[in-house]
Amino acid sequence: MGWRRSSWHETAAEDAGRQAALDAANTAPDVVLVAGGDGTIRAAVDAIRESRVPIALLPLGTGNLLARNLSVPLTDLEASVEAAFTGRDRAIDIGLAELEHEDGARTSHVFLVMAGMGLDAAMAEHTSRTAKKRLGWLAYVSPIARSIIANQLFHLDYRVDRGRVRSTRAHTIIVGNCGTLTGNMLLIPSAVIDDGLLDVIAIRPTGFWSWARIGARLTLHDAARRFRVRSRVPRQRADFHGLSYTQGKVFEARFATPHAIELDGDLFGHVTRVRITVQEGAIRLRTSASGR
Repeated sequence: MGWRRSSWHETAAEDAGRQAALDAANTAPDVVLVAGGDGTIRAAVDAIRESRVPIALLPLGTGNLLARNLSVPLTDLEASVEAAFTGRDRAIDIGLAELEHEDGARTSHVFLVMAGMGLDAAMAEHTSRTAKKRLGWLAYVSPIARSIIANQLFHLDYRVDRGRVRSTRAHTIIVGNCGTLTGNMLLIPSAVIDDGLLDVIAIRPTGFWSWARIGARLTLHDAARRFRVRSRVPRQRADFHGLSYTQGKVFEARFATPHAIELDGDLFGHVTRVRITVQEGAIRLRTSASGR
């Protein structure tokens, strides 16, 4: 197709591919193809986002949530490679999570899909790489079941944008840049990856029937999507006590006790404070020429 020879940069487990992405960006490429899952893509974006080099996805991970949300083929490697060389660029948002850890250290990291505290973090903490390699997304079933049965709530003070500080107890808090989970479950119907907004979902079950109602609501989201019916989930108020949605550009929270946090499926330790902002159109993603 008239392109110069490609260069190859092997990822390393200890940095999830960050150095490989830097090495690739230093060759002044037209596009960087990232082969791996959401964690590898997150590390690559974190490393080279300031270079503004377009990134193409070769989804070879467990959940591949970013690829799912962007309708990138999950089982057609040839189509993904073809999109990298013949597609068009699309500017998408990224989230920036500024974390204060339990030892007082402060770090910042990007994410493209979701930041999670509660169930999401438990999945990242209690699912081994071996299980994910052997079972795929089914490896998450056991930690999900244990978390739901235990139904442990944590206390936090939070606010969205410049709203008033609220106090609540929650089982799970998710700050999403995308809305679809593993298994194509639609968690956040209003989440759009290039709208310049974050979507915050709080799950606050009170018991078995509350979990059942939450499950029913998520099932309705899926049904609405499959039948191409626009979801009517309110953007700025709770649907009911157990499940609420909010949108904004900034999410800030302080935890009564240190709590685990995950970003795009990778655990980032226990934190006492978090501040998450959206960076609009910060990454150019190379997608298929035939659509978004």
